[in-house]
Amino acid sequence: MSKVSIKKIKKIISSPFNELVFKAQKVHKKKFKDADVQLASLISIKTGSCPEDCKYCPQSAHYNVGLKKENLINVEKVKEAAVKAKRSGANRFCMGAAWKKLKDGNELESVIEMIKEVKSLNLEACVTLGSITKSQAKKLKEAGLDAYNHNIDTSPEFYSEIITTRNFNERLETINNVREAGISLCCGGIIGMGETWNDRVRMLEVLANLSPQPESVPINSLVPIPGTPLGNQKSVEPIELVRIIATARIIMPNSRIRLSAGRKKLSKETQILCLLAGANSIFYGESLLTTENNDMAEDQNLISTFKEVDHRISSDIQL
Repeated sequence: MSKVSIKKIKKIISSPFNELVFKAQKVHKKKFKDADVQLASLISIKTGSCPEDCKYCPQSAHYNVGLKKENLINVEKVKEAAVKAKRSGANRFCMGAAWKKLKDGNELESVIEMIKEVKSLNLEACVTLGSITKSQAKKLKEAGLDAYNHNIDTSPEFYSEIITTRNFNERLETINNVREAGISLCCGGIIGMGETWNDRVRMLEVLANLSPQPESVPINSLVPIPGTPLGNQKSVEPIELVRIIATARIIMPNSRIRLSAGRKKLSKETQILCLLAGANSIFYGESLLTTENNDMAEDQNLISTFKEVDHRISSDIQL
């Protein structure tokens, strides 16, 4: 794979909006002919009291947001949630824990058991557990894990403004451990944290030059949580999100571009525009760890509208 230059990304992301979306649509149609939307359901298996100081996160132990700390949930609760997700149409089940790093012993063994339960339901299994070692990644792969989420969050240059309890290279180390174990990588970032457009371009540059490119790329809009340092941050303009999704689709043509956190605040029309611009994966369910998400009925209606509008119009119009 040839390197995607920062110059190229700047040219794409700053191009006229209609040209940008049109090019993204062409790439999307070529690479994903059936235009399906991956439905990924997400559950928190361990909530709160995380030692990391990510300024956007209500799960950090550094901030007082009134979030109740919960221990690692049991396997039966995971199975119940996975069964519900599958019945509702999800094809990937993701499990997230508020950890800085996964510990060997009971934590690792519990997660392995959860993965096996999810796989027994014929669902794709994904986890996000903080940093993991090479040996841990190998054990998760042997348990049947399909994908590991480990976002880079932002550009290398802006990273220390958001997180100080780990550095950017530590993120990349876990990504490499995941890759070496043969696990698919889910890796994206967050916009709306006070970063510049140059930071957004650099974030996309890092993602696009991972080799191979991530199997899925979550694009998150900051959900400001009172009590966190970014609690008063202004929400991202929806059209900025569409522009970033379209650029990600063009420079990462084979990746699933996932419309993630912040979707609850978007209108139905904006979400459809994101899908038209190349997004083809969403988190499906009432919550994303600790933030609100669209409910499943809303999402089913959204996807039906996206898929059926052309059919309805062509059926109504007599040519």
